[in-house]
Amino acid sequence: MINNNTNISKTSIRKHIMLLLIVLLMINISGCASKKLYPEGKTVGIAMASKSIERWSRDGLFLKEKFESAGYNVELRYSNSDSYQQNNDIECLIADGVDVLIVCAVDGDALTQTLKNAQYAQIPVISYDRLIMNTDAVDYYISFDNYEVGCLLSEYTLQKFALASFDKFDYLNDVNEFDENIETQDGAYNVEIIAGDPADNNARMFFGGAYDTLRPYIESGVIKIPSGKMTFEQNATNDWSTDLAYQNMQDTLASYYGDGTRLDAIIANNDNTALGAAQAVSSDYFGNNYPLITGQDGNIANLRNIINGKQAMTVYKNVQDEAIVTVELVKALLSGKTLDESIIDSLPIECVFDNKSYDNGKKIVDSFLLLPTVITKNNIQTLVDSGNYRWDENHEYLLSLTGD
Repeated sequence: MINNNTNISKTSIRKHIMLLLIVLLMINISGCASKKLYPEGKTVGIAMASKSIERWSRDGLFLKEKFESAGYNVELRYSNSDSYQQNNDIECLIADGVDVLIVCAVDGDALTQTLKNAQYAQIPVISYDRLIMNTDAVDYYISFDNYEVGCLLSEYTLQKFALASFDKFDYLNDVNEFDENIETQDGAYNVEIIAGDPADNNARMFFGGAYDTLRPYIESGVIKIPSGKMTFEQNATNDWSTDLAYQNMQDTLASYYGDGTRLDAIIANNDNTALGAAQAVSSDYFGNNYPLITGQDGNIANLRNIINGKQAMTVYKNVQDEAIVTVELVKALLSGKTLDESIIDSLPIECVFDNKSYDNGKKIVDSFLLLPTVITKNNIQTLVDSGNYRWDENHEYLLSLTGD
């Protein structure tokens, strides 16, 4: 009698397990449309972080265009800044049998198991622009030199303060021009930093480059940070939110500059946060100057601010260049070539190969890094020349030609 009950119990458990597996499978399938049937040829799966953020919208559309023009099938998915949705998007791409995955992560720490499934399916994974963390399933990383981006933000500021001079800015005619809004207070300049999303590994690289460049000047007392916010965590802005950057800068201005104390510069680590900073300065800053504000990405609203004198510069990372390099590397990868330093000279865009610096916690990821450009009011025509922007009908402001 005991044995019969045991057998019934085991049978019941097995049935429940099978039922659970079927339910989980149905849940997974329900999250994807029916399996796509592509025409003959290789298929590229692209999982972008968000369509609402201008940078990722541009990148996704441009990558799709370039891959399709090169003869590939493309499945592009945007994840709306939702890591759960992105995991589901990638599972769908895996189920559709794509030949390579290009992933711009919402949360670099949230894709470990999903990408393990890609590894099981022998689908190579390229981490696009944001390094995916804590998985050995990432094969390559394609981005700009993100530490250098942070350095450029601070180096430009230092040169405008006449505290240093950098040959890399020789192409900027205005970098040494006197700025009447900048002057020392008791021999020091007041600076605040706005960092990015803690879920984005690049944000730490940007902040690291910016802060490391400022550090000697902070230690010597030539630069002061009145708020005392000197760590990434103290300056982080979730989801690179303009609204949060605005609120945080409002609080900083009220607490440390409410008496009219001068603020000489805000080193915002991207254009979304720079936009929030500019809004806060316009509404809540009572000093007798307008602080220098930096940014990154070349967003339309920020380019308008640069033309209007409300933002000094943006570090521009040409979407075309990053997409072209990505397409060329994927073509080489799918043709069976090894991607290493030997392929650099064959690429149409200048970049460097780095197999030492980008540790994602599980491996050093082989990386291909492009070089960014500083854009100011004086060289903004460079963006038009890139083919990504055009002047409006009054030749006053720029408009995007890449999907915005």
